[in-house]
This record gives sequence, C-alpha cells and structure tokens, in this order.
Amino acid sequence: MQRYPSLANSNTTTASNREKSPSRHADGKTSSRDEDAEKVQSEQKEVDTPPNGGYGWVVVACVLMINAHTWGLNAAYGVFLAHYLSQDGLFPGAGPLEYAFIGGLSISQALMISPLVGWTTKHLGTTTTLLIGAVLESMAFIGASFSTQIWHVFLSQGVCFGWGMGFLYVGSAGITAQWFTTRRSLANGIAASGAGLGGVVYSLAAQAIIRSINLAWSFRILAIAAFTANAVSAILIKDRNKHIGTQMSFDYRLLLRWEFIGFLLFGILSELAYVVLLFSLPNYSTTIGLTHQQGSIIGALFNLGLALGRPIIGYYSDSIGRINMASAMTCLSGVFCLLIWMFAQNFGVLALFSVLGGAVGGTFWAVAAPVTTEVVGLVDLSAALSCTWLVLVLPTTCE
Repeated sequence: MQRYPSLANSNTTTASNREKSPSRHADGKTSSRDEDAEKVQSEQKEVDTPPNGGYGWVVVACVLMINAHTWGLNAAYGVFLAHYLSQDGLFPGAGPLEYAFIGGLSISQALMISPLVGWTTKHLGTTTTLLIGAVLESMAFIGASFSTQIWHVFLSQGVCFGWGMGFLYVGSAGITAQWFTTRRSLANGIAASGAGLGGVVYSLAAQAIIRSINLAWSFRILAIAAFTANAVSAILIKDRNKHIGTQMSFDYRLLLRWEFIGFLLFGILSELAYVVLLFSLPNYSTTIGLTHQQGSIIGALFNLGLALGRPIIGYYSDSIGRINMASAMTCLSGVFCLLIWMFAQNFGVLALFSVLGGAVGGTFWAVAAPVTTEVVGLVDLSAALSCTWLVLVLPTTCE
C-alpha cells in the first residue's frame, strides 16, 4: 500500500525549506529583509581585525630604526648648534638666532609636506615614500658637509633634511597602530623610543667625530649610516592600509570636531616647550661653565630618558588610558622644568633633569598615533595625522 506524507509533515517541510532559502518575489528578486541580512553578513566579513602582533613586531623594529635615524639625528642638532655658536666666523654673518632657527625649520618642514607624503603613499606605496625620504635626508647631510654660507645650511640641514625626515616619519607614523589593538600604545611607545636611542648614539658620535676629524666628515659619516638604516627599514616595513580602508587624504571636516581640536591644542602647547628643551640643553650646559663634551653628554642623557620613558608610558597607557597618561606625563614634564631645571647650575643636577625630563618629555610624539586613534578612529587616522602635522608647522618653526 503506497503511503503519502501527511499534510502536517508537508507543511513542516515546506516551512523548513522557506527558512533555508531566501524568500523571493514573483519576479524572482530577493526580499529587502534577505538583502539586509546578506549585507550584514558581507560587512561582518569585511571587518578587519589587527593581528595584535606577528609581523607587527618587525614593523615596530623598522619604525624604531626610522625614528632613530630621523628624530635621533635631529636631536643631535643640539651638538651642532653648540659647535656653531662656539666657532666665531664659521659662517659669515650668521648669529645665534639664525643657528637656532635651523633646528625648528627642519621639524616644521617635515610636518609641512605631510599632504605630499599622503599623496605619495596612496599612489606610490609606503616603501617608495620611505625610500624617497632616505635619499633626501642623506643628500641633506652631504650638502651640509660642503656648506660655506649660512643659507647653504638653511637649505641642507634645515629644508632638505626636514623633507627627508617628513617622508620617513610621516610616512611611517601611523603604521604601528594598524598592527595592534590591546597593545597599541606599548608597541607605539617602543617604536617612538627609537628617537631617544638615536639621539643618545648620534649626540655622542657627532661630538666625537667633530672633535677627532672635522665638521664636514661628521655630516658624511652620519649620512651613510642614516641611508643604510632607513633603506633597509623601508624595504622590510609593511602597512595595512588596504585591509582597514585607510583614508589617506587631508580631511578638513575633522577640524570641526571639538575633541580633535582639543588634541591639536595639546600638541601645539607640547611642542612649544619640547623642541626648545631638546635643542637648548647642550648649549645651556656651556652657559653654566660646562665643556662642549659635557654638553653632548647632557644631550645624550636627555635622549636616554626618552628611550627609557616612552615604552613605559606606552605600557601603562594601555591600562590607565592613553589620554590620561599623556596628560599626566605632560604635566609632570612641566613640574620638572620648574623645580629642577631652573636651579640646575652644575653637571650633576642638570644630568638628573635630563634623564627625568627626557623620560616624560615629548610625550606627544609617543602617543600621537594611539590617542588620535582613540579620538577619530583607525580608518581616519592617516587623515587626522595629516591635519595634525600641518597645524604643528607654526609652533615648531617659531619655538
């Protein structure tokens, strides 16, 4: 006897099939509810999750080396400044104001070309952008070695070096944050410590080379070392711009957000103080009776403080809060200036201030990318950093 399925079973099977297959209209199109569901599933697949490590640690090492051979070299300008001021007639017609202006000019030029760096990163890639910076920075030091007039130094050690530093630093500043989530500030702090490590090495090396050989060869030797390290880092570094859909262009709409404006004010006030401190300590040492060699040691100790303090600041920023840590360390830096530096009249006290001040000084550069990510989000990070660099051009030029 042939058996047929019951009506109840038939209804159940039909309902089950409806659940498994998307409902369609008479014209064969899926319903809006099913389209919404498919859209949500597609978006979930497209959500990028940073690996929070892995090759990201190689990226951290590369950015550390770039910082060492950009900001670290720039920090050594304090040694060059002290040498320029001690040599009467080195560059005819140049005075203390002209020499002091060169250090700030290099930083402002690095920040000024950030829109161009964003364009080259988008159209030529990160590696090409960083290699351009490596070439420009080395050419700047080679050019400075042949300078005979102060305007030669402006163009080489000021403008050209600044452009090279801009392509290197701005081109790599936001990459570390792309590889991490919970350890983002720690990774960025380690990468930023390269500025301090480079400052220690090059402050001592520049003084030793100037003393044992001459000024011209100090530039040439530093140019060779910087190009080698920057070129290798540029080849090894990898960004994740395509994975996260990074917006590379300058976005003026970010300037309409109050929280971002507050961050920019923090950067402006921080840089007005930090760059002065970075470049003036070696020369200040000579004004209280210390030798040029002792002045270079003071500059190296300040950079040592940077190298030691930035990873620690990054580590605790991940747990205490990135904005909270940045605010506290910046405040502490001001306290050290008022309570220690103002009364530093001998090598010991000034050395103490250099280490402590360096540990909490320049906090803005250590937290720029992580805090910006907190304020605007990872997708808009590059655009926000471009805005930040342009806003900081004036305070870094006139500090």
